[in-house]
Amino acid sequence: MRTWCGVASIAALIIGLSGCAGQPERPPSLYERLGGQAGVHQLVTDLLINVADDPRIVGYFAHTNIDYLAGSLEQYICDISDGPCTYEGPSMARAHQHMGLTDASFNALVDNLQRALMAQDIDMGARNALLGRLAPQYSEVMRDQ
Repeated sequence: MRTWCGVASIAALIIGLSGCAGQPERPPSLYERLGGQAGVHQLVTDLLINVADDPRIVGYFAHTNIDYLAGSLEQYICDISDGPCTYEGPSMARAHQHMGLTDASFNALVDNLQRALMAQDIDMGARNALLGRLAPQYSEVMRDQ
């Protein structure tokens, strides 16, 4: 009887383990590809440093609480990249209303974001995926300009 129980236990273990081996590995989320919380934090830091050094758009941020902006950007990027965050800030239309943004200023910000992504050695696929998720917000950001 002991032998039978031992054989049955080993068979159950083998069957259980073979079921695990057959599971396809989940591809990393965009959030993970961006480096998780630390990566998103550094990305936002680099973006804001780039903006501060960019005479084309730095004026738009002259009266901005940069700490609040950084936190909001981190939360937003975390949310749209399938991270564990939920963006709780204002809509993109409301956050940018009456700023007087132009296509040139919008493109300058995108340039600075791309530079920040490259500085973090984020692979091209992840860079394109993030930009692809941000692109639909263009009409909201530019709505009340």
